[in-house]
Amino acid sequence: MSGLINYVSCGVLWLGLAVKAPELARHRSDPYLRAICAVLGLGGFCFLLGAPPTVGAINRLSGVPNLAAPLTYGSITAYSAASQVLVVYWRGGGHVHRVARRWMAAYTLVLVGIAATFALGEAPVERRTDLDTYYATTPFVAEMIVLYLVGHLAAVSVTAVSAVRWAREVDGWLRAGLLVLGLGSLCGAGYSVSKLVAVVARWCGRDWSGLSTNVSPAVAGLGALLTSAGILVPLAGPHLTEWRRSGRAYARLEPLERELDELLTRRCLRLPRPRWATPTTRLMWRQTSIHNALSYLDASFDRSLYERTHAAVLGATGDAERAEAAAWAAVIAAAVREESGGPLPGEAGRLPVRVPGPAALVRVADALAAPAPVTAARVPSGTTPTSTP
Repeated sequence: MSGLINYVSCGVLWLGLAVKAPELARHRSDPYLRAICAVLGLGGFCFLLGAPPTVGAINRLSGVPNLAAPLTYGSITAYSAASQVLVVYWRGGGHVHRVARRWMAAYTLVLVGIAATFALGEAPVERRTDLDTYYATTPFVAEMIVLYLVGHLAAVSVTAVSAVRWAREVDGWLRAGLLVLGLGSLCGAGYSVSKLVAVVARWCGRDWSGLSTNVSPAVAGLGALLTSAGILVPLAGPHLTEWRRSGRAYARLEPLERELDELLTRRCLRLPRPRWATPTTRLMWRQTSIHNALSYLDASFDRSLYERTHAAVLGATGDAERAEAAAWAAVIAAAVREESGGPLPGEAGRLPVRVPGPAALVRVADALAAPAPVTAARVPSGTTPTSTP
């Protein structure tokens, strides 16, 4: 009777709604975003209204026994319609607005039917958890119960089939989201089926109310979790991929920043470290600090050392990118060791190539982590360094 499953499920769905609400505020005219938020919001509202404490509060405050039932069934019907509209807009294609309007019109009729049958029926005894089976044989109230259950079952079944079919045509995060959404819709179908079985058993003179009071809330809660995850996975997945890529690049740049650390500190070239930042922001901070140091060392790079190291590594490996990275690693290591606040004499000076970009910096850091660039940096001018592939 605590309604814990309902409230937790409501919280999960509304958490997803909170994630999408800022984007909806910026793009209010986007029907796809509106459908997503409607599914998350109405799904949470269904669980909130269906919780036994909420049921009791609604009935008590309204003075109408079991008024919470048609309100809950109505919210479930609206959620079913929103789910269908979401799938329609998600997949796109021709006539999406027309198809969406047809689904909304059909479920509007279901809502009218629920209100009418409740008004015509008699349900004087308050039932917070087993109304479906208790009034399964009561005229009009029974029709109301079957109407909302069949409407919900039809919606989640179509959603599950559509999601799985579409998942075969796509890949990546969208496919994962569709499969999770399909599984969540299948759990939603389990909710309707378990209640329908309990109602039919009541018609046959059997008491299987446990299916309605115990099994259906559990599968509905799981369905809510999976549904919200299925909706959010394709939206959050690309960000997670970018964060993982940024995190890996950030870690790989550590040897290069460590090589430049003393210079960055002594010359105050490092920006303040960001706090509570995303991996992408931290990567930009490290890249900016490195570029500041390289710009400072620009006039101190040994052109001859760069050319000798590049030629040696290119000849040994045949890999132009690796040769460039090794050459940069060599001149950076040499410039850092000999840096004294001004240009170096001799061959030091501006190199014929530009300072490495973000992708090349990672390769330079990898080269610094290997022994070959350091060895090359120490080769005297006029000799040819050796390198291992």
